[in-house]
Amino acid sequence: MGNSRLSLHSQLAAFVQGKPVTATPEVPLREIVSAMAEKRVGSVVIVEPESGRPMGIFTLRDLLIRVVAREVDLDTMVASVMSSSELQVLSWRATAYQAEMLMARHGIHHVIVVDASGHLAGVVSQTDIMDLQRGGMSAISTAIRNARDVDALVVAADDIRRVARQMMTEGAAAEQLTQTISTLNDHLVVRILELTRHEYDLPRVEWCWLAFGSEGRFEQTLSTDQDNGIIFSDHGAGIEETRAAFLAFAQEVNRRLDRCGFPLCKGNIMAGNPELCLTVEEWKGRFVQWMRGGDPVATLNATIFFDFRAIYGTEELAEDLQSWLLKSIPSETMFQRFMADNAVKANPPLGVIRDFVFDDNKAFPHTLELKAFGSRPFVDAARILALSSGVRETSTAERLRALQRNGKLGGEDVDAMIEGFYFIQQLRLRHRKEGTQPGAENRVNPDDLNELDRAVLKIAFKQAKKLQEKLHMEYRV
Repeated sequence: MGNSRLSLHSQLAAFVQGKPVTATPEVPLREIVSAMAEKRVGSVVIVEPESGRPMGIFTLRDLLIRVVAREVDLDTMVASVMSSSELQVLSWRATAYQAEMLMARHGIHHVIVVDASGHLAGVVSQTDIMDLQRGGMSAISTAIRNARDVDALVVAADDIRRVARQMMTEGAAAEQLTQTISTLNDHLVVRILELTRHEYDLPRVEWCWLAFGSEGRFEQTLSTDQDNGIIFSDHGAGIEETRAAFLAFAQEVNRRLDRCGFPLCKGNIMAGNPELCLTVEEWKGRFVQWMRGGDPVATLNATIFFDFRAIYGTEELAEDLQSWLLKSIPSETMFQRFMADNAVKANPPLGVIRDFVFDDNKAFPHTLELKAFGSRPFVDAARILALSSGVRETSTAERLRALQRNGKLGGEDVDAMIEGFYFIQQLRLRHRKEGTQPGAENRVNPDDLNELDRAVLKIAFKQAKKLQEKLHMEYRV
């Protein structure tokens, strides 16, 4: 693909290369195969004769399995051997990440991309997306998809951490690294959910598994504890019985995730907690409480739960909840102000005279806390600006980019802010890889950094301060 600016958050429109090769269902296989060879493509989209809408796809895999292996006559119409039941269609505004998840979930290698009118725009293959990624991601994804028990997923989880460390050693950029970790971890969570749900008699209602916190922001590091919940539809009766059934299932999922290296959350922010296994209306009520709480607990909850996204199940439940939340926040001016006031309190450790300012941590003197005073200012500022502007993205970088597009951060150098954020994230990941004492996972002694890293870290802290200055101006805090 060759475009270094493409990422898993890029829209599929950026991956569509030229007009796709198409054919109608009555075309004989001989012509289809000839067209694939002549145009050097791995797939042909089968479209309805009149509307041109996609109705199936014929790939090289279909040629081998459904034609060559079965000795099918090449004069046979393509409709009889094309893949139609496995056809997966996404809007060209969907992301590469969504396509990757869809292909992994269904064990397929292509997705059809359509425009806003539903007309065929192109085809994106697993290879197109894998070109963005490195270190054996495809092999791990396949192993996760084919896993038949938790033991196999424990091995896959170890492989994910191995690949992440390998990417760090090879100098992978923090954005690519966190996206890779998040994608593979999502595959793992989905497979655990799939295996576990077959062991439980779940209620026949719509439901969705949610991710919060760093997982919700696609910003997981090598060791991240669980932050998850369940949202389910309320059909007017038996809510407690429905909840009880989901809780038994969720608690087993939480235990299995723990086996795979996602520690149980010490704060019990897990789907197996009755407080986080809620109906749509209950979740709305909980968010209203947090928005109008005005206390430290409400603030802490906002920093965790307002960064949610769907992982598995009926994703529309999460999307509808997010739409409601984004419509509700503009009128909650006190909540916005309270969040902004909290966000500017985490001052990046830059001094007026000295390079850095150190906190009074007696256990680890002369160190900088890279999470609380480094990455957190970016995360908190991006969150409140995005939520108040109706931005649906949850990752910090994508929130900043969306704010730039809608003019909320029109005058600022957003690229520099994102680079500063990811430099701090990369420093955190590198520091963890080298091994640290308990309690010092996010702490670094600037004297241990080389001259270039020290200089870039100062610039990164200054970018965090610029974001905080935006909050000062916006909310007068």
